[in-house]
Amino acid sequence: MGHVKGLICKECKREYAQEPIHVCEFCFGPLEVNYDYEAIKKVVTKQSIESGPPSMWRYEALLPLDEAPKVGLHTGFTPLVRAKNLGKALGLSHLYLKNDSVNHPTFSFKDRVVSVAISKAIEFGFDTISCASTGNLANSVAAQAAEAGLKSCIFIPDGLEAGKILGTLVYGAQLISVKGSYDDVNRLCSEIGVNHNWAFVNINIRPYYGDGSKSYGYEIAEQLGWKTPDNVVVPVAGSSLITKIWKAFHEFEMLGLVDKVQTKIFAAQATGCSPVTTAIKNGSENIIPVKPNTIAKSIAIGNPADGYYGIKTANASGGYGEDISDEEIVSAMKLLAETEGVFTETAGGVTVGVTQKLVQQGRIKPDEVTVICITGNGLKTQEALADCFSAPAVIEAKIDSFEEIFSNDLALNGLH
Repeated sequence: MGHVKGLICKECKREYAQEPIHVCEFCFGPLEVNYDYEAIKKVVTKQSIESGPPSMWRYEALLPLDEAPKVGLHTGFTPLVRAKNLGKALGLSHLYLKNDSVNHPTFSFKDRVVSVAISKAIEFGFDTISCASTGNLANSVAAQAAEAGLKSCIFIPDGLEAGKILGTLVYGAQLISVKGSYDDVNRLCSEIGVNHNWAFVNINIRPYYGDGSKSYGYEIAEQLGWKTPDNVVVPVAGSSLITKIWKAFHEFEMLGLVDKVQTKIFAAQATGCSPVTTAIKNGSENIIPVKPNTIAKSIAIGNPADGYYGIKTANASGGYGEDISDEEIVSAMKLLAETEGVFTETAGGVTVGVTQKLVQQGRIKPDEVTVICITGNGLKTQEALADCFSAPAVIEAKIDSFEEIFSNDLALNGLH
């Protein structure tokens, strides 16, 4: 416990004490957690991790809390699934899914970051949790604030999927829908934070919140037998997850838990909101903000907070960035479900579809170990597939009624 020295600016390296702040007051660069890695080296081993709980908290010494976690004790350590059927369809012989669509308690990777953020907010003495969200974060903040017995006030852009709205309201949260995009919501929350002493998990608590995503990368490496993969395909919204997976791999390398990291990190976005992948493809380090227009609402952030660092991560790793259309997203969601029995939300359709495109481009080789990040559950975004299927056949509860439809329709689908 207590391996956090404070915060440090990612740009000018100025150090700060542990506080609920996220921007350097001298250069306006983002702040990140500054760890005492020498102390961590003395306590973290493969054996210490493997003997820990079957959750993200097996990596507690590498996460930014000074006290024991208060919520999310069962979050993380989700399956790393060998995807042989999907691999065959894509032409990959060593394909895996890191499946956070079954994460506890709200079926997305956001449960990881929120469990850290709320635990840290409690350490700081906050009694109200808030956030700007495209949906999954709203669900998780509402659920884990309820678990902690804290108040929550959550802001979303107007027009989110019904499943994500209901999946927030059910926990008793105050939910406010804002006319505009996520970027409009985020700006509003920054202003509200000036007048209200709330813990905004992805604003004033952001340095701690973001490091919860490291557990996703730690688990990939541990579940591959203490090895990092050749490729990871990551959905990109604010660009925090992509940078934290990269950070997690290199922390494990520094601690001697894995060999030299040679993983290529690939950024995946929807064409209707692709500021990061567009910059990568154009050879630019600068983000040009866009107005989102895609069914992949959970990753529809037009001006990503960590976009610059997402670009750097993909480039430094030897990876790339690619995007796909809404039609390709739907097709990829169906392909994953039909081959692996995994129903992902639209963001998972993005990563599967982008992987397919990267294989076709020759950027991912057939015999390389490749991990696709599946970060949310398809039950939350059913609207995306609403017009893709016919209604089920209706028959009388009689054998001849079944035989009639079987001979006419079902046999056409290969049923004998």
